[in-house]
Amino acid sequence: MAAYLCPPAVIHGEHTVKTSEIVAEVRDRHPHAAWAPRIDGIAASTGIETRGWMLPLETAVAPGNGGALQGVGIGSAQEALARDGFSQQDVDRVIATLESIPGPQTVQERTAPAWEAVQSYGERAARGALQIAGLDVADVDCLITSHSTTPALPGLDVALANKLALRNDVMMLPATQWACIAGTRSLALAADLVAADPDRVVLVVIAEALSTTYQPADDTLESLIVRLLFADTAVATVVTGRPRRESMLRLDSAWHHTLPGTQDLHRLETRADGTHFVMDRRGPRAVQETVSAMWEWLRVRYQDDPDSWHPDVLLAHPGGTRVLEYMEQTMPEAWPSGLLDYSRDSYTTGNRGGAAVFDIMRRAHDAGQKSGSRAVLYAAAPGLTATALEGEWL
Repeated sequence: MAAYLCPPAVIHGEHTVKTSEIVAEVRDRHPHAAWAPRIDGIAASTGIETRGWMLPLETAVAPGNGGALQGVGIGSAQEALARDGFSQQDVDRVIATLESIPGPQTVQERTAPAWEAVQSYGERAARGALQIAGLDVADVDCLITSHSTTPALPGLDVALANKLALRNDVMMLPATQWACIAGTRSLALAADLVAADPDRVVLVVIAEALSTTYQPADDTLESLIVRLLFADTAVATVVTGRPRRESMLRLDSAWHHTLPGTQDLHRLETRADGTHFVMDRRGPRAVQETVSAMWEWLRVRYQDDPDSWHPDVLLAHPGGTRVLEYMEQTMPEAWPSGLLDYSRDSYTTGNRGGAAVFDIMRRAHDAGQKSGSRAVLYAAAPGLTATALEGEWL
């Protein structure tokens, strides 16, 4: 399967949003929520103090351009008031008052600026990855893209093909709904593509504006947690079938796993005011099941060398600290400590979704990960599905 990765380009959201700012905004908006007395403790438990967004917090919480009647319509409101016996003068006064009250942003108002940012960040990441790999846009044979929170058709693949001026015969493979698994699964697909043609050059680009799931009106505990977790990031890397001077990591095998009956545990819902990320408290336990299955895959893969084999670095995006803790608890005792240090370091500035594994890889590279290190990459995503890869640092 051997596929070779060049160091990824990572573009973080340029607008720094502090956890304290989110807490203040939510507390002011929902002072009587059941969880309001615990909000400081809940925020601290995430371990995240700042995160980068492609757009500022003020954009996420701003009211829409339309009034409070935009969802109902002025005509319907006038008819309802008239039926209730209001005079025309009173009807006009009430309508004028309601129109002056700002309504929530619409799907278009939330998504359009984020989609523009996703394209811009994606282009910057793509050009950065090509520069790192010492390649030109003309060298790209295949483009794999993912962006889950800004639905668009055509998508990021076509947008980048035009912005980068890729060749007309480049194979484009958009994977919009991969979400958190985009990092590992895109690499597994790229590895299959270069295995079929070792001379093929694959460019992978993932750009996620997860901040679009910040919904000010939501008052559930789950919505509070979503507000606190997500960061915006664009990443890109070049995958080749032959080693290059710039190659950082060789991938040797891939593993996929899907849990039946778990498709409702995490999901995106599009409503009148935009995209909502909905999660179930059973989610971490389901993710843990995929971790256990991954350990079994590695055990079988290295059953001829069970006593001495272990990864030297584990680049994992499990979505939260609970699963990171579970991973450490279920590792064989003989494995060294600190395998998840880069994963934990990445998570302190937010959950990056599909871009997370690339960010973690970049941190390992910048820290000077030792040549010959055995690496395992892992991610789980809504579905619930997981993909892992195993290889060697070059």
